[in-house]
Amino acid sequence: MQQSRFSLSALSLGLALALGSLAHAETIRKPQLDQLAAAWQAGKPPADFSAFLAQAEKTNPELKPGGAAYRKKAPLAGDDLVNIARLLGLYNRLKNQQAVIASIGTMVAIPTVRNVQVPPHESAPIIEFGQLVQKMAGDFGLAYRNVDNRIFEVSLKGTGSEEFGILTHSDVVPAVLSEWVLDDGTRLDPFKMTRVGDFLYGRGTIDDKGSIAAVLYAMKTVKESGLPIERSIRLMIETTEETGGDAMQYYRTKTQLPAYNIVLDSKYPAVVAEKGSGALKVFFPAETADGASTAITAMSAAASANAISQTATAVLKGGDQAAALAKLEAAKPAFLQKYEGQGGKFSIDIARGADGIGLKVTGVSAHGSRPEEGVNPLPRLALFLQESGVPLAPNHYLKAVKYIDALYGTGYLGEKMGLGYADDFMGPLTFSPNLVRMGSDGRLEVTVNARMPRGRTPEELKAQVTQKIDAWANANNVKLEVAYEQGNWMARDPKGAWLSTLLNIYGDTTGLEARPVPTAGSTTAKLMPNAINFGPAMPGKKYTAHNAKEYKEVPDLDADLQMFTEMLVRIGNLKQMQ
Repeated sequence: MQQSRFSLSALSLGLALALGSLAHAETIRKPQLDQLAAAWQAGKPPADFSAFLAQAEKTNPELKPGGAAYRKKAPLAGDDLVNIARLLGLYNRLKNQQAVIASIGTMVAIPTVRNVQVPPHESAPIIEFGQLVQKMAGDFGLAYRNVDNRIFEVSLKGTGSEEFGILTHSDVVPAVLSEWVLDDGTRLDPFKMTRVGDFLYGRGTIDDKGSIAAVLYAMKTVKESGLPIERSIRLMIETTEETGGDAMQYYRTKTQLPAYNIVLDSKYPAVVAEKGSGALKVFFPAETADGASTAITAMSAAASANAISQTATAVLKGGDQAAALAKLEAAKPAFLQKYEGQGGKFSIDIARGADGIGLKVTGVSAHGSRPEEGVNPLPRLALFLQESGVPLAPNHYLKAVKYIDALYGTGYLGEKMGLGYADDFMGPLTFSPNLVRMGSDGRLEVTVNARMPRGRTPEELKAQVTQKIDAWANANNVKLEVAYEQGNWMARDPKGAWLSTLLNIYGDTTGLEARPVPTAGSTTAKLMPNAINFGPAMPGKKYTAHNAKEYKEVPDLDADLQMFTEMLVRIGNLKQMQ
């Protein structure tokens, strides 16, 4: 499908209404599925899928024709195919939930964070992850192929010549250990999955290792069921999605991609449009401050540019430390009162050390694509340093503070630059200053995560933003360098039997509204032909990917297991994808 400028919202409504004709009274839906799940949990679990199907037929007679055809290994179609696929999904969820959770724990324990000093395909954790996938594929009777440690493939062969792709990724963003503390004070290890009630905490549980484990068990269950799949299934596990997708770029030169692809890296019901992700980097040459004056000597915030951190810190040294401390403490109450109503509550901690003053602003972490779900501590730290009244030496840190305050402030819609705009379907342009760090080249880097909807081209936005930054730098006599990479937005034409099938699966399984949606996130779906995201984030809930204390909820994992399994069977047997 090609990118298009049509009104997605209008077609979305039409497609949602059309789904009513796809769902017949003969297909089982959420109420019946819930009853079958309750019966499983109340009694002795059936020995296999055939026994589970027999139990389901007793309370749902409409399942008998499909059940009889399945036992005879006869071709299934229409409502019979839907029902058997849906029951197989429920069976997978009920039988394999604990095994899937254990597998997620094993995956989380492999710290697949990109190390800038080692190419990802040479990274020990990435190689180890590939070996884990290879073992699981072998145990499940599935074919495995390692494409030079860039992409790990797992395949289930169909009876026909066509195939469709499933795309996930194994790499994860870094974690700030000090931020992984629960409200009751329990400290978590981000690379050790911890279950607390129905929450599975750990880096990658929702992005994207939970999806990997769930779809592998879905493939296992489909193969073991003996249900014929006409269209082959190729699972592709990317290893660099969080840092640009160069592994997929490499893979594209080595392998022909499936013509249709389903990506498990965003949200439900089905994502047909994505904003373009950008990294707006500004570099300030290091400057030595006069030791007689108070100066900012260190700053930190998010561990990656596409995450809003929970905390941002700064260290002040030199000058009259007692006077600086007094000004900071005096300014804190009024500052909090003034700004807590502008975007959410946050806190400020001030501590006098042996040779300096430490400042820590604590906000609410969020994915970089969803600044509205967080309270970004970095611009609030910059603003507090500006308004505290402490006279600060004019070094590179102070210039970065002034840059953040002048061009972004505590908003995230491009208000201060005067560049804000929004698309009716895809939502607004967002800018989120997330990362500040000293580089080995002696320059201070400030990186803003940009998310661009339809309405401008990357070239137009880059030119407008660069002009604003240059104008500010010239007006304030600040020497800086801008490096801005802006990805493009993507919009798919929301038509076709495969999209209708995905929406039907979601709607009947959850009982929720099923219609195409956009996302502010940016995935490697952009690099794939005919790619639609299907899960794993549920609507109406905070997306905890890239957050401190990332978690996956067990009920949502259950839904993934159930829907992914049905998806493989039904998409695998569609007569035509369009």
